[in-house]
Formats: sequence, structure tokens, C-alpha cells
Amino acid sequence: MSKTALLLVDIQNDYFPGGDWELHAMEQAAENAASLLAAAREAGQMVVHIRHENPSAEAPFFRPGSRGAEIHSAVAPTADEPILTKARPNSFLDTGLSDLLQEAGIEALTLCGAMSQMCIDATARAGRDLGFDITLAEDACAARAMAFGGVELSAQQVHAAFMAPLAMSYARVVSTAELLKN
Repeated sequence: MSKTALLLVDIQNDYFPGGDWELHAMEQAAENAASLLAAAREAGQMVVHIRHENPSAEAPFFRPGSRGAEIHSAVAPTADEPILTKARPNSFLDTGLSDLLQEAGIEALTLCGAMSQMCIDATARAGRDLGFDITLAEDACAARAMAFGGVELSAQQVHAAFMAPLAMSYARVVSTAELLKN
């Protein structure tokens, strides 16, 4: 069995057009994630789906039991693929993910999903700190425009601002096409 697992993080309905927290280019990111998912399944790699659920019915998105909190159909899990639910950006925190991966002999993770500036960043850093080799399919991730200190950042700028430091020391950051060549 492969020592690499594909981790699909928060590819959920609320991030898509018409959802409660739409991200820039989420449909394209999901299309790339679906390509990675098909390749991982074909290669017999472990696939883990992570879904975020906010603990409050008043949350702006991913409310418990809502359609928006469901995994998007583009990357629908099969019956044998684990689905872990988290309440914080770090996919390893209080989910059992680390134990699941270690029990399967996983040494490396390929990450994709959303949001680049929250859950992808937190999960990549935590995974690396736990000793996993991390590969991040940057174009299978999506971000949202933000502002801080009077500075407005486009979703593309936010995405780049998070991919650059991750590429420095936490992950191999590549395109989906580059990953699929291997």
C-alpha cells in the first residue's frame, strides 16, 4: 500500500456559488481536487475527507445539519473513505486524523481544499510538525478576499500570501498538473 494519503479539506457546499461563504474560483479548485481524487483512488492511496462543522446554528456558514456543511458532490466520498469532522482550522485537532494516518503507515500527505488562508495553512503546518511530508496542490485550493489594517487583498493575493511561506518550509507546493504527471 502507498505511504501517501490524499487529504481533501472542507470541499463543502457553502464555499461554492450560492453558498453562505463563497470562495474565489472554488469550482475550479474542486475540479482539480476531483482529478487528484480519481488518481489517488486509481493508485490505491488512502483518501480522507475532512469536513468542517461550526458548533453553532448561528454560525455564518457550515452550520450543523445544513446542506452547506455537506461535502460537495464533485469529491463525494465512497463508503470506504473516512470522513472526519472538525470544529477548528487544524484538521489534526481533536479529530483522530494523526492516529488514523499512523495506523495506516502513512508518511506523506497530499493536501487540497479550502480555505487557503485558514484550514489549508493550519493543516499543512500541523501535518509537517507531526512529521508528515506535505505536498500541497495549490490550484486545488481556494481562498477568499480579506482586509486588514485598511489594506484590501484579493483572493488571489491572499492565496499567494499563504502559499509562499508554506512553500518555504512546510510543504512542496505544486500544481495539480505537476502532481498528476508523477
